[in-house]
Parts: sequence; structure tokens; C-alpha cells
Amino acid sequence: MEAKYDYEVDVLRINWSKAEVEESDSVSPGVIVDYDAEGNVIGIEILNASEKIDNFNPVLKGEKVGNISN
Repeated sequence: MEAKYDYEVDVLRINWSKAEVEESDSVSPGVIVDYDAEGNVIGIEILNASEKIDNFNPVLKGEKVGNISN
């Protein structure tokens, strides 16, 4: 799992897989879920992240936030 925050456009992207995105759906305003060819969720994108997430304070601006192990 990998998370990346782009402070220039205020977008948080979380990927569970490196699979290619086959389809994307907007599940609520500013929240987009990506699916692979088999319909599995492989990522989520949160637009205007600093406004949508309480106490959001990214430490690394524009860099990979980190890998999260299961």
C-alpha cells in the first residue's frame, strides 16, 4: 500500500495495488475509487484532502507519504 499527497493540488492518493486502472467511479463529491480489470478496488483519490479529512497535516509535501504493510 502506498499513499502520496500532492500539496500543489491538495490531492491525497492511496493505492492498494500497482495494477492498471480499468475504471474509476466518483463515490461522493471529490472522492474517486479506482478499479482493476476484475473489479477490485485498487486505489482511492481524495480531492481537496485538507478540507475533507479532519486534522489533516501532511508531513511530506509532494512526496510519497510511505508504504503501509498489511
